[in-house]
Amino acid sequence: MNILVIGANGNAGRRIVEKALKAGHQVTGVVRREGAIEGIPTIVKDALQLTKQELTQFDVVVNATSAFAPDTYYLQTDLTLLLVKALANTNTRLIVVGGAGSLYVDEDHTVQLYDTPDFPEEYLGLAKAQGNAIDILRKFSNVDWTFFSPAADFDEKGVESKDYILGNENFILNKDGNSYISYETYAQILVDEINNHKFSRQRFTAVQN
Repeated sequence: MNILVIGANGNAGRRIVEKALKAGHQVTGVVRREGAIEGIPTIVKDALQLTKQELTQFDVVVNATSAFAPDTYYLQTDLTLLLVKALANTNTRLIVVGGAGSLYVDEDHTVQLYDTPDFPEEYLGLAKAQGNAIDILRKFSNVDWTFFSPAADFDEKGVESKDYILGNENFILNKDGNSYISYETYAQILVDEINNHKFSRQRFTAVQN
């Protein structure tokens, strides 16, 4: 498949690029500066300037934008809105690298992880922005979207493992009672979703044992 990775030089993005290439896909990256990533074709521009024509030439668009600072939280919603409007009623799939904070901690889906007393205050703004992003996705039944929430402990230095547990809307723990996943494992599961297309118009999550 022909895949576009927005934020291709970020922690998640570059791993997704590597694993998608290894799986035999064609990959193009969107980066803000020339030379930010090597070995693949790139579109060098602000992601908010991407056009429908640019986006719909791909089979899958992966939004792996790193918007973790308070002055970039708006990207979680603004870029999501741009993408769903551009991809509405097209054959291009959208996969969003989400966060754990918006996962639910109750069966009725009324309380999200970021609503709980022990949720770190420094991550609250980002978690709520990502929650707003998935709310936007849910309103677009004419877009083939998938929102992939990692575990709460998203480890940049961890190794890849094939031993993991998948979930849907709820916050889950691994067999040791931890919410953990490495970037390497997360990226491979995301590429598996590109290949297998199991979570159309759904959110899913994963924890690594």
